[in-house]
Amino acid sequence: MTELADAGRYRLTQLDFLEAEAIFIIREIVAENENPGLLFSGGKDSIVMLHLAAKAFAPGPIPFPVIHIDTGQNFDEVLELRDRYVDDLNVRLIIGSVPDAIEAGLVREEPDGSRNRIQTPVLLKTAEEHGLTALMGGARRDEEKARAKERVFSFRDEFGQWDPKNQRPELWSLYNGRIHKDESIRCFPISNWTELDIWQYIAREKIEIPNIYYAAEREVFLRNDMYFAVNRHSQPKEGEDVFSETVRYRTVGDATLTAAVRSEARTPEEVIDEIALTRITERGATRGDDKVSEAAMEDRKKEGYF
Repeated sequence: MTELADAGRYRLTQLDFLEAEAIFIIREIVAENENPGLLFSGGKDSIVMLHLAAKAFAPGPIPFPVIHIDTGQNFDEVLELRDRYVDDLNVRLIIGSVPDAIEAGLVREEPDGSRNRIQTPVLLKTAEEHGLTALMGGARRDEEKARAKERVFSFRDEFGQWDPKNQRPELWSLYNGRIHKDESIRCFPISNWTELDIWQYIAREKIEIPNIYYAAEREVFLRNDMYFAVNRHSQPKEGEDVFSETVRYRTVGDATLTAAVRSEARTPEEVIDEIALTRITERGATRGDDKVSEAAMEDRKKEGYF
């Protein structure tokens, strides 16, 4: 009986297993790749990724830069926390600016003002300028159908494009990071996590995330049956009435296209209780950029989007 009790103490929990797997993958991409970087938006998933990276190389520093593709339409709370994390962890921040790319004529803004699709050329140009041969990010398979198709190590050709029919096997968690000149790898260490896992990890590790992830009374308006908060990037159109509602954000993208959900969850524990009952992914519920077509995300990924 004593031996059985001792064995139970060394059994990994679900979060322990996911954390260990993610840290192993981060170390693998650094070991196999010449010049990796971590895409960092300041959202909950990329903050968890940064936390895991810090654990992976502690007590030493994080040995790669963080990259933010700035559309110029970010939530102010997200940018503020991004800069604090960069300072606290003393990591190098590389910013790829979509507004600068528009001004330089590299990309052209969409008629509806959305800058989601035109992030891709800016991402590819930023990676090329800094010689980044591998980019890590916080995409998860449970978010969206195209992301569910992608491997942990996702091979990209010399144009940054993804071919879903030409992926490398990853048997027994063996990852092939070999690339030729101008090719690259996209790496997803938290592929196997769910939204619930992320929130349970945030609660366990006491990770600070932007306050817009928690419920508060906010000035909002309805558009396409979704709640959009009024801010400097998101303004109601004619006929869209502004009213107060208690809402929070499940995901964070551009303020122009990311909607909130009605919620009373003001702590990680309350958020966990809330999402344990939902059957709609956070992107499906709140991201207007994923509602363009059934294959919207897959089309963007084939073009080079993360």
